[in-house]
Formats: sequence, C-alpha cells, structure tokens
Amino acid sequence: MTDHRQEIIITDTLADTATLQQQGYITHALCRKGGGSFCLGNHQHTFTAGDCLIIPQQSLQLNHLKESADMALDVIYVLQEFITVATPQSNYGIRGHLALFEQPVMHLNQQQQEVCRINFEYIRHRLNHPQHHFHRDAMLNAIQCMIIDFFDFHVELYGDIPISNQQASLMGRFLSMLDRGDYHQHRQVTHYASELCVTPKYLSEVCHKVSGQSAIYWITRYTALDISRLLRQRELSLEHISDLFGFSSQGYFVRYVQKNLGALPSDFRE
Repeated sequence: MTDHRQEIIITDTLADTATLQQQGYITHALCRKGGGSFCLGNHQHTFTAGDCLIIPQQSLQLNHLKESADMALDVIYVLQEFITVATPQSNYGIRGHLALFEQPVMHLNQQQQEVCRINFEYIRHRLNHPQHHFHRDAMLNAIQCMIIDFFDFHVELYGDIPISNQQASLMGRFLSMLDRGDYHQHRQVTHYASELCVTPKYLSEVCHKVSGQSAIYWITRYTALDISRLLRQRELSLEHISDLFGFSSQGYFVRYVQKNLGALPSDFRE
C-alpha cells in the first residue's frame, strides 16, 4: 500500500522506483526479509535481508527488478529538493552521492539495521501526523537524522577521507554541470575546467581525492548511463540518439558505445 504525500512517499516495494526516479525522487529502502536484484545502467546489484538500498534519481535508471516472493521491504521515496534542504552541512555528502553510482547497496550489521529501522519508523510516525504545527520542520529533522546515519554507515563500511570546503565546492559544481546534462555536447575535461576556472589537472586531482576516480571517468559515466537509458527506448532511432550527444558520425557513436558499454547499440534492443 502506498501512502502519498507531496514530498515523501512510503511503500513496501521497489516496483515504482523507475517512474518515481523520473519524477525526482530518491529511493531509500531497508530489506527486512527475502531479497532481490536490479540493474542500474549495466550493473546488476543484489540485496538480501539486512541490506539498505539508496537509489538516486533519474541519472541511474533502475531496470530488470526482481523481488523474491517472501520479500519484505520498507521503502521511503523523498524528492531531491527535500533531500537537498535536509542534508546536513557536511562535505561527506559529496562523497556519499558519488558512491551511489558504484554501490547503491550497503550491507548493514545488526546494530546498523536497528538504527535504520528506527529512523524509518520515526519518519512514518511523523508523516502520519500532519496536524503538527511545525510538520515540515519535523519531517526535515527526521529525514536529516536518516541521512546522518547513512553517512555513518558509509564511513564504517568504506572509511573516511577528509575533504576541504574548497574541494567539496568544486566537486559539487562539477557534478551540477553533469546533472544538468552538459555531457551531451561536452565530453572533454578542458571544457569543465574552463567553466570552473581551474586547470584540467587540478579538476582531475580533486575528483580523484573526493571520489577515487578522475574527472573523465565521471563525464564518461554520466554519458554512458544516459545513452544506455535512451537505447532502451525503442521509439528513438540510433541516429536521433547519436545526434543528441553531438557525435560526428554514426560510426563514432557505435564505437563509443561499444567501448564504454561493452556492447553494440543494437544489442540494447534485442
């Protein structure tokens, strides 16, 4: 059963995730029983009891979802705009955001599972009491607590790397350019470095410090994921998709897809 609110949706399945991603929602889920699998881009991920899932919005389209017959999930969808306001002033948020591209599933220990369960229950409780005079503030507080605990889980699992305000700001602006789709026409580090008023070398150094990957990696990652999403839309011709990304020829487009997605464009339509 789905409980609809303007900014938050609570449900018990991932079935609506792809649609809600397109509408700007970020998925947060705790698997209590059973398990399943899904793909983001071309990467398959599995989850089982005790796992926490955080699936970002549109840039990573969920597909090929499978849920076991005995699966029990708590799922909270939150609009990106609400998440932005609720996210604490911590530079770690940038690293956490990037980590979702590679690994949207966190394997929690018993204590972490209990913390996650309590957070989800508290959000549900607050959502069910809209008569509270400061309801939105209470919801922001509840979502922020959940996010802070997700940061803590991530540090425990993957370790912490100190990130300066300057590095976080630069990385955030770089990601904003990618999020708005600049990669459709610009896939060279020099373009982004020029727009951000830094050298290509410095931009790549900061990207590597914050995320463990270079600037060209993230440009290619965003591009490849978007191309794979569009290739699955059979009503779009290959020529149209190629033109959307400014490829100089159909042959160049095919070679790019084969190199970065490991398959021919036609393979996505079989």
